[in-house]
Amino acid sequence: MPSEKAVMSASCRFWMQSLLVSSLCHLITAYSQRDRAHDLMSRYPLIDGHNDLALQLRILHNNRLSQIDLHNVSKVATDISRLQAGHVQTQMFSVYVMCGAQQKDAVRLTLEQIDVVRRMCTEYPDFEVVTSAQELRDSEMRHKIGCLISIEGGHSIDSSLPALRMFYQLGVRSMALTHTCNTPWAESSSNLYSVFQRQNDSLTEFGKAVVEEMNRLGMIVDLSHTSWDTALAVLKHSRAPVIFSHSSSHAICNHSRNVPDWLLHKLKSNKGLIMVNLHSKFISCRDEANISRVADHFDHIKQVIGAGSIGIGGDFEGATSFPQGLEDVSKYPALIQELLERNWTESELADVLRRNFLRVFEEVERVRDQLGFIRPSEVQIPSEEVQNACRLVLGRPDPKELPSEQSASSRADHRSAGLLILLLPSLFWI
Repeated sequence: MPSEKAVMSASCRFWMQSLLVSSLCHLITAYSQRDRAHDLMSRYPLIDGHNDLALQLRILHNNRLSQIDLHNVSKVATDISRLQAGHVQTQMFSVYVMCGAQQKDAVRLTLEQIDVVRRMCTEYPDFEVVTSAQELRDSEMRHKIGCLISIEGGHSIDSSLPALRMFYQLGVRSMALTHTCNTPWAESSSNLYSVFQRQNDSLTEFGKAVVEEMNRLGMIVDLSHTSWDTALAVLKHSRAPVIFSHSSSHAICNHSRNVPDWLLHKLKSNKGLIMVNLHSKFISCRDEANISRVADHFDHIKQVIGAGSIGIGGDFEGATSFPQGLEDVSKYPALIQELLERNWTESELADVLRRNFLRVFEEVERVRDQLGFIRPSEVQIPSEEVQNACRLVLGRPDPKELPSEQSASSRADHRSAGLLILLLPSLFWI
């Protein structure tokens, strides 16, 4: 009979061998899933619904692109090198100005942010501005990073449909109806600002006109940051699918920026899209989170409305904290690996990565084409709803109220301004 010492030695060797085999299997499996995630993303590169790099370019560099190399930018989570490493093929770049600019210079600031996005996406050959679903597909074929421009907050149009149309002419293809402040015509999910408070009127008649004009133009309506009542009203009114460009599941984290299940069902009926936000506070309702918790949001939304209604809207550069392992745009493959390990199929993930967004974008364009016979809307918001002292009331000035030396020149100026106002409607058909 073998000695007790020999038996213990054999047992120890067996235990060590089992541990080694188990460790090797784990490493091989993990490597395989990582490899699988990268391979999948190389075939179906990501369309990311929300990134605030333009905001950081203003904050850190005052929009002076000549001071930086966008291939490698410090103090941010986004640059060309990391977008490529993360298999991000199209990035929706947010054009955002603070709510404090509402009723002041929001339009000018928005124009400046559009300018910096267009500059970076034309001055760097790795980027390419895209304004249609077909251009998006073409940019993938050319191995470019497509730049879609989105306005984050309806205060940027200063309650003006002509301003909305001009932004479309500049390449804007999506707009969030609110940010952290109400507009005169739509309600925010945030109570940070106490402006334009209304009772039982979360989307006014002018707000409906904004949605209708966005449908007519072929501009994607974005409901991230709107109140649930506003989102519901839009879902009932819009003729085209809508998106939540960077929102997560309220059932997993009960933050007001997230979407409850009952509203997800309405989104499903609209054939729209929720693009999951990665900000830690929207993922775990705390400043810390991990990839597993992010995947919980994907799992829950998939269970409620299916993988065909899900996308990804990271919110990099616009939020302060991100889950461990998802700290910048290069880390997206780690999220896809986690979902593969949770038995998501490659077809489901191909939908999440890009096919769902392309479907929505194409349907928005189809609705636009159906509405091509409709003239540009001339709906104007009632002045009492705007309550903006900075707005000039156009009309002939009273000479009695002007200093005598300015009266003649002012009358001439107003005649010229009136002539310009008369001419403008005939110049554009948008």
